[in-house]
Amino acid sequence: MPAGLIALALGGFGIGLTEFVIMGLLPEVAADFRVSEASAGWFISGYALSVTVGALLVTAAVTRLPRKPVLIGLLVLFIAGNFLSAVADSYAAMMIGRIIAALCHGAFFGIGSVVAASLVPAHKKAGAIAIMFTGLTAANVLGVPFGTLLGQNFGWRSTFWAITIIGVVALLGIALMVPASTTEPTKGLRSELGAFASGQVWLSLIVTILGFGGMFGAFTYIAFTLTEVSGFESGAVPWLLVLFGAGLFVGNFLGGKAADKALDKSLILILAGLVAVLIFFALTASNSIATLLSLALMGGFGFATVPGLQMRVMHFASTAPTLASGANIGAFNLGNALGAWLGGVTITAGLGYTSPIWAGAGITVAALLVMLAAAAAAKRKGTAPLAVTPDVEREPREATVA
Repeated sequence: MPAGLIALALGGFGIGLTEFVIMGLLPEVAADFRVSEASAGWFISGYALSVTVGALLVTAAVTRLPRKPVLIGLLVLFIAGNFLSAVADSYAAMMIGRIIAALCHGAFFGIGSVVAASLVPAHKKAGAIAIMFTGLTAANVLGVPFGTLLGQNFGWRSTFWAITIIGVVALLGIALMVPASTTEPTKGLRSELGAFASGQVWLSLIVTILGFGGMFGAFTYIAFTLTEVSGFESGAVPWLLVLFGAGLFVGNFLGGKAADKALDKSLILILAGLVAVLIFFALTASNSIATLLSLALMGGFGFATVPGLQMRVMHFASTAPTLASGANIGAFNLGNALGAWLGGVTITAGLGYTSPIWAGAGITVAALLVMLAAAAAAKRKGTAPLAVTPDVEREPREATVA
């Protein structure tokens, strides 16, 4: 395994931790700032929307710059944002810190995906992207539960101090382990924008928004679901999140393997599986044993889509993948914001703490329908992604209009 992939995963770990850990601490943060659950949820939605903006604007601004210095600069921004969150004395100050940290997120994973794919042969590209995102899943398996535990015992601010330190370590890892020779800049913004002439790129982005929105519609308010519906004590939440994180880890790995073999087919099957899991969870959330199973499966199916969706966008934007890759990271987080907002709406409407799960299932059904349409259109035009074997490494197709 190239050392650069480990460095990228390390950066992903820090960024993933700051995105996800607040979900387990949402009750404590809401109580500290004396706001409602839905208002506290905007720390998640605001972060996600800022990721979407940063994924497009920041990536576009750095297209002509060498990618390694850009990755380092993005982590500096990440460190600054988490430092501000740790010292925030008001709701507004906390939101500003979240926004600053979020601006680096989309560009880091977008540019990092391109760099990761450049480090390996063609038949391992989706797997390399999955390795980079392993940092994100490891943040959920290890970082989020222990970060939640740290915040519950020493105050939620201690968690953000820990994230700031992790950001510094990640920056050093990128500086030392990512080779500069694989991080050349792109041809320019005009070339990158040309990739969006592909209708399949847009369809892929829509699937990303809806697919991830479905999972996060269910997951954003998971701490409330676990304590108010499933009957678990708040102290058990960090350990329950280990199950979800383990599902993310396994799903990410298997999703990358499946995408390298049959990209569109694997995405269809995974989305269908996620719909089934969310419906099962909504129906059985009051049963503690079923909830444990649902948490693991929701993480597994939800994150199994990530390597495939990222690879699909890069496939159809193969002539200039950097901005399209960043846009897809923005789409993931736009989906996060959509799911968090819709979940908050259902709770505010008095529909209970299982209502976000039902909302997530509905959004995921929409993602599945769009994916089926996109796959059918690509198959008709002969532009569907093909499996690449070690014996026959095909050149990427030109971006085409679906």
